Amino acid sequence: MSLTVLKPGLLTTVQDQGRPGWQRHGVVVGGAVDAFAARVANVVVGNAESAAVLEMALLGPELRVGQDMLVALCGAGFELMIGGRAAPHDRPVLVAAGETMAFAPTDRGARAWLAVAGGIDVPLVLGSRSTYVRGRLGGFEGRPLIAGDKVSVGPPPEWAKGLAGQMKARGRTTVPWSVRPETLGRSVGGATVRAIRGPEWSLFTELSHREFFGTDYAVTKDVDRMGMRLEGVPLALREPREEISSAVNVGVVQVPHSGQPIVLLVGRQTVGGYPRIAAVATVDLGKLAQFKPGDPIRFQEITVEQAHELQLGRERDFARVISGLSRLVA
Repeated sequence: MSLTVLKPGLLTTVQDQGRPGWQRHGVVVGGAVDAFAARVANVVVGNAESAAVLEMALLGPELRVGQDMLVALCGAGFELMIGGRAAPHDRPVLVAAGETMAFAPTDRGARAWLAVAGGIDVPLVLGSRSTYVRGRLGGFEGRPLIAGDKVSVGPPPEWAKGLAGQMKARGRTTVPWSVRPETLGRSVGGATVRAIRGPEWSLFTELSHREFFGTDYAVTKDVDRMGMRLEGVPLALREPREEISSAVNVGVVQVPHSGQPIVLLVGRQTVGGYPRIAAVATVDLGKLAQFKPGDPIRFQEITVEQAHELQLGRERDFARVISGLSRLVA
């Protein structure tokens, strides 16, 4: 089974849940920018949560399907078109052999994840199929997809075969139910992102504390998988100082000498020396994936305990979804 790339889109890569455990060697974790959306897309088509998916950004690809396939698109920024017909997000869609999938850009969001029953089948590199473009590591030959690539797909799991059989028997190409990642857990609307105080919070002035959690910032043109630079009221330290480089994680908000914050994403470096004023709560990391240049972003302060409870609540919701899906196919 395979997908043929007719048009590659702007940046279409193979991603999974990343390659943890190698940061001490300078290898980034990487993976899908919204790891949770990728997990949801996978379970919707019967895959393991960690299966490899296609991640697309800003301009989607055009793909031809080699055999009948069950697919699901989660995320935002694209309308799924199959043979010129619109298909829904966040649910299984049956695509017939020879049909073409296209992803029309919309004005909502920036990234989406396409799961295919069986998972994208590329070699494991350091335990992951994720593409790390800067290191030309993993994925499809360590690079974004280009026209003419034939991307292998693994054999579909039994659950997916059963669901596809039911859909064919009823003459359907999709199902009446959906699983939207943003509905799991207690979400917060608009451009608000919840965050906790960072390790160097106390080094910043009281005015910077108020400004960071009290004013809007704008996403600049400098945004990619590594991170996003923001523009707004400059943040200042109480006194000039240089930090020793220390570990950084996805969602960490660093403040360089310009005073304009940088939010780190999954392709971030493993260590950094800029002071860390805050860290975005795990439950809201997926929202970062959808910001585009010019979008406003506002940080809302929460405690570490609140961040933990929000994440646990979302995982409880997700566990109920998985339990429900398991009963759909006899």
